[in-house]
Amino acid sequence: MVVIRGVTGGTTVPGARSTRGASGGFRVGGGAEESREANASTGVSAATAIGLLAVQESAPAGERNARAFRRGEDMLRELKALQLELLEGRADPARLQELARLTEGEKPADPGLAEAVQAIALRARLELARRGIES
Repeated sequence: MVVIRGVTGGTTVPGARSTRGASGGFRVGGGAEESREANASTGVSAATAIGLLAVQESAPAGERNARAFRRGEDMLRELKALQLELLEGRADPARLQELARLTEGEKPADPGLAEAVQAIALRARLELARRGIES
């Protein structure tokens, strides 16, 4: 037989409540009232739950911003290539179609980024309109 010594009963946490029933055992599947009491005693609140939902909601906004940023960069790249082609006296129809496709997309969550992407898209639409292509 092995004897273990030096183990104490544990420490008491101020404000903590026991989860043992009257008979000293654990209870499983307590009611809604007990859950509310347990949440109140541990400091879990509706504000915390709302805060977690807000964090989850911000992830898609960040993704939208990243996609819009890449789309804006792609439009600028296509506009630059179009400018070089025009200086050489040619314009690739596939490039114009790609530029028309890039002008459409979801709006980013960031207002400053939304304004910048909108301005780039307007410039692209002007170039397309000069060539008789609707976007």
